[in-house]
Amino acid sequence: MIILGINFMFHDSSACILKDGELVVALEEERFTRNKHDVVFPHKSIEQCLKVAKLSFDDIDHVALSFKPTLDIHRKIAFLFKHPSKFLKNFNLHILRYYWRYRTISRWHKATFKNTKKPPMHFVPHHQSHIAGSFFCSPYEEAALLSMDGSGEWATASLGYGKGIDVTEFKRIFFPNSMGSIYEAVTYFCGFKPSYDEGKTMGLAPMGNSEFFIDEVRKIINVAPDGDLLIDFEYFDFDDGQFEYLSDKFIQTFGRRRLPHEPFEQHHMNVAAAFQVRLEEIGLELCKILKAKTKADYLVVAGGVSLNSVMNGRIVRESGFKDLYVMPAAGDNGTSIGAAYYVHNAILKNPRPAPHMNPYLGTEYSNEQIEFVLKECKLSYEYHENIEQKTAELLHAGHILCWFQGRMEIGPRALGGRSIIADPTKKEMKDKINAQVKHREAYRPFAPSGIKEVAAEYFETRVEDPFMLKVCMVKKDKVDILPAITHVDGSARLQTVDANTHPRYHKMISEFGKLSGVPVILNTSFNIMGEPIVESPYHAVRCFFSTGLDYLVIGNYVVEK
Repeated sequence: MIILGINFMFHDSSACILKDGELVVALEEERFTRNKHDVVFPHKSIEQCLKVAKLSFDDIDHVALSFKPTLDIHRKIAFLFKHPSKFLKNFNLHILRYYWRYRTISRWHKATFKNTKKPPMHFVPHHQSHIAGSFFCSPYEEAALLSMDGSGEWATASLGYGKGIDVTEFKRIFFPNSMGSIYEAVTYFCGFKPSYDEGKTMGLAPMGNSEFFIDEVRKIINVAPDGDLLIDFEYFDFDDGQFEYLSDKFIQTFGRRRLPHEPFEQHHMNVAAAFQVRLEEIGLELCKILKAKTKADYLVVAGGVSLNSVMNGRIVRESGFKDLYVMPAAGDNGTSIGAAYYVHNAILKNPRPAPHMNPYLGTEYSNEQIEFVLKECKLSYEYHENIEQKTAELLHAGHILCWFQGRMEIGPRALGGRSIIADPTKKEMKDKINAQVKHREAYRPFAPSGIKEVAAEYFETRVEDPFMLKVCMVKKDKVDILPAITHVDGSARLQTVDANTHPRYHKMISEFGKLSGVPVILNTSFNIMGEPIVESPYHAVRCFFSTGLDYLVIGNYVVEK
């Protein structure tokens, strides 16, 4: 049975293929259009998914869409009449937009399958695509379920319980009560782009002192005993259906908003710190409710808020759950996967598949294809049979490298498929990469990738984190050893690397460990600020020559500037 999953309603359009329950390929449209967080219909992703899976449209049995156009329509209409001054704007945003997207999908479905069988389309609610889909591909037979984002059709969060192929939702929270939207507002306040730059706010928070504003923030956001969010909306101007705008009271309380490209003032950092702490506290309060209600040992977290790896780290340490699962594409890009799994398990009642623990689900290029591109670009290059050893030597010599190997990873975190890598023991690497390579804010930290066998020797962690979504602390006696990946608060967003999942990446880090004594490397995404992660050898070459990188390691080839 072949299921095509599609995310098109919201940002980060994507597609995936499930074959008899196995996730064989998943792709984000931005990687092909080169427009970050692209919202267009994912024609290119669908085409490439079929190519990778060696299938045609004739093979598709079901199509899963990660939104339900008519869901909560009565709540949307009520919101329109509650804010008559912006009725037309909200009508276009919350009603008409859904109609046009539904029409686009229907036309695509009719045109694509006009000469063959028409597979049924399943419209899966957004938060079911987030959380139920994540549960079905998690390693847990039974788990508590928590989904949080800005908003789906109209819901902003979901609390539930999963066992086997059965999922029960016992609480749904609706807009404007949205922890994701609150964090978007703070992101806007800090001068970043809301809905997309929340990771920058998370990284900025340790630079501030939460104590200056935390009491005020705790008055603004609270949790009811049943899990509902209680928000004081006097601080937010939300009558256009978004939280990007702040009320006068917010500015009076927290200070002047930072404009993009202005320097940070201390109060911006303090506000980021306070709202980050409150997000973590809200997450823990919801987990307490879930733990008491479900008695489950494990937790599945999904939605855009679940990309807040600092919150996830606190949940692992403090919630009472043994561990949590967050899929690598936990935001809207992963809802194509979630919708497909929901159809496979919840609708068609198929058995649970093997857990989705492999993020390398994208395109792949052979040495022959890579060499063709290098020759076409008239580049000098060297072939190395033991590319892992050669890479380790270059890292140990202090060089910054592009690492392009195997299948591309899904999600916003580079996990060793399309990465920029460096020696984490050299303190200057952080500033050098931010300034000369990534061209981004100087405060932003870099993540470590370490082989899972020895991760606990360097980091305060008791669980694996193959997707780099659970922040932990660097052990105090290792902070001076790993200065380039240790944030100002002593934390790190660790990726534990498994030899079975990515053998070449694991071997390369192990070889570096033999030379340096530390089997950990600095890892960041292979792109520059504002661009998606590279997909093809052409993208790799272009990015390499437009940055201050020293070598491109691509397949078994090394290119030097």
